[in-house]
Parts: sequence; structure tokens; C-alpha cells
Amino acid sequence: MSGTISIEEGVSNTDFQVAVVGAGVVGAAVALALSRRGAAVALLEAEDEAGLGASGTNSGILHMGFDSTPGELETDLILRSAALRPPVIEALGIPFDRCGAAMRPADDSQRDAIARLARNAERNGVDVTLDDDGSLAVPGESVTDPIAYTVALAGAAQRHGAELRTGFRVADIEPGAGGLRLASRSGDRVSCSIAVNCAGLYADEIAWLAGDDSFEIYPRKGEFLVFESPPEGLDRILLPVPTERTRGVLVFPSVDGKVIAGPTAIDGQDKHDWSVRPEAVDEIRPKAAALLPALEDSEPIATYAGLRTAGRGVNYLIGASRACERLVNVPAIRSTGLTASLGIGERVAEIVAGLGIEPSPEQPLEPAPEPHSAGPWWRRVAEHRGVM
Repeated sequence: MSGTISIEEGVSNTDFQVAVVGAGVVGAAVALALSRRGAAVALLEAEDEAGLGASGTNSGILHMGFDSTPGELETDLILRSAALRPPVIEALGIPFDRCGAAMRPADDSQRDAIARLARNAERNGVDVTLDDDGSLAVPGESVTDPIAYTVALAGAAQRHGAELRTGFRVADIEPGAGGLRLASRSGDRVSCSIAVNCAGLYADEIAWLAGDDSFEIYPRKGEFLVFESPPEGLDRILLPVPTERTRGVLVFPSVDGKVIAGPTAIDGQDKHDWSVRPEAVDEIRPKAAALLPALEDSEPIATYAGLRTAGRGVNYLIGASRACERLVNVPAIRSTGLTASLGIGERVAEIVAGLGIEPSPEQPLEPAPEPHSAGPWWRRVAEHRGVM
């Protein structure tokens, strides 16, 4: 990506108004929102490219918020993002399929549960249709390539003046004159007035460096199976009726013509464990076949696992740190982070403005010179982690 600075090019000390730690989809969206408002932004990414962490193993589904709890911050940001998304998708040429979703009941208890979801969607202002047979249609649900989405936002931020530094794994945060100094493990340094912690799985570790131990992040593994599309194809997302703990196993088309089923939900401790358990296929496939019978005898062509950034007792904890007044934390952004990223970026821009970085009028979005293309997104992160 043009404008990317790797630490191998030499140690530097540069002043920015805002340093955004983490170039996943949330960090990229925050960097874009700030740079469009005139802030001098450094986007710091530990990996060699943007989007190779939890963001790159997201399902790629962009939700409308029909099933989100009314009044919660997560819901507000999902709904706001749905309004912000269409011009961003168009301007940046992001792969996108507004395929819609369907949920069908298996019995009367599920009919009642689906009817409650329809009422919930109405409270959230989301367009749904409840059929006479108890089935729910959500026409606004869509799918994208989560890596391409992330890279597109990061690239747009660069075109608006942000500087992306890859290979910058933050190892130290120190208070400086009117701000903070961030140092990487290799000795690269960035000075900033405000740091925004969008480090995903490692957001708690970044906060600890600034003396903030107010939250803890743990990985919730979601495993997926990738299938060739059946002869009859799949033209929409198939949703199970959710339980209190999980949305369950979904079946959905990918933007590259495959069919994906998952995820599981395995709470763990190891933030480096991107492996797929041997038993995952037998756990996922029967549930997937209940939604799409053609998968019953199909063998997956690939598997991958995503690590969702779950917070212990917290969710969508977005705000200035009480321990470090120049640090804004954006942790515990669950799997809906892809969906809510644009709204999160806007919210963080408002918080940063309140801390003294006065915004300029938002600039029109600079279009992408060419769409991102680097092979199937569901394969890239698994190969990067060496688990395929």
C-alpha cells in the first residue's frame, strides 16, 4: 500500500495529533474519521499489513441490527454505521453483496422467538418482514470481504493524510510534553497529543502500558467451514434462531462465490491460538445442514478460525481512560466490530474533539484508485497464521 512505512526503513521520531494503535477494521475506521476531519494521524499496526488480526477472520457479514438490544451503545453504533456505509462502499469499491437474510422456525417455540425478534427490529427501525409461516426476512443484511473492507478504510485514511506504520508493535507508552510517546519493540517512536487504543485482542495490554488495568480482553474462538457452492447456489444468509448465549451457526454466501458455515464459540486464554479443532467439522456441519441440506454430505474445502475480542464483564467500552487522560480506549468490540466500525470511528472522533483536537469540516471521501484484491480473504489470515 502506498504511504506505508515499515520499521526496517529506519528509526524515526514524529509528532502527530493522534496515534491510533491497531489497523484492524476499527482502528482503520477511526483513522479515517479523524483524518477526514483534519487531524494529523499515525495508524500503528503490529503486523506487516492491515487487517490480519481478528478483523480478517470476521465472517464478513454486515448486520443491520434487527436483533440487537435497543438502547445499548453497540446497537446505536450498528444502526449509525448502516446509515454511513453506502457511500463508503461505493466510493472505495469494497466488495459487497446486499443478499438479505432469512430465518425459519422449526417449531412453535421458535415461531414465538422469531416474532419477538421482529418486534425488536421494529423498535430499532430495521426493515424486516414476518411471513405467515413464521419466517423472518431481513433484506438489508449483506456480506463483504472483511480484509478488503479494512484495507480500503486504511487506504482512504492515508489519502486523507494519515500515515500507516506497519511492524510497529507498541512496547512502551510514556507521558510527554502535552501528550504521549509511544515506542515500538524495535525502537521506533511516535509522539502524539492523544493515543486511541484500537488494539483488538491486545487492547488490555496497550492500556496496561499506560497504567490502565480497568478491563481485560480474552479470545472467543469462532471456527468456520468453507464449502463449494451447491449446484442450486445460495442467494441469502441463512440464520438459525438464536439462543441467549450465541447467534448459533449461520450459513452464508461469500463474495467470492463460496458457502461458509459457522461459527463456533469457544472461550479461551491463548490470543495466539488460531487453530481449528479437529472436532469443529462434526460440530458445525449438522447445524449447517439443518439450514442448507445440500451441505450434509459435502466436505469443506477449507477451515479457519477467528478470535473475537471479548471483554470480561464489559462490551463496547469506548471512552477516555481514567488512568491516563490522553488515552482513549476502544476495547471489547466483539464480532460486530466490522458492522459497527464506521459508527465507532465517528464516535471516537467526537471524543477526541472533546479532548482538545478541534475538528475541521469533514472532507468528502477520497475514492479508491483501484479495488483491493489479494485472493480469498478466508484463506489469507489462515495462511498468515500458518494454520491451513
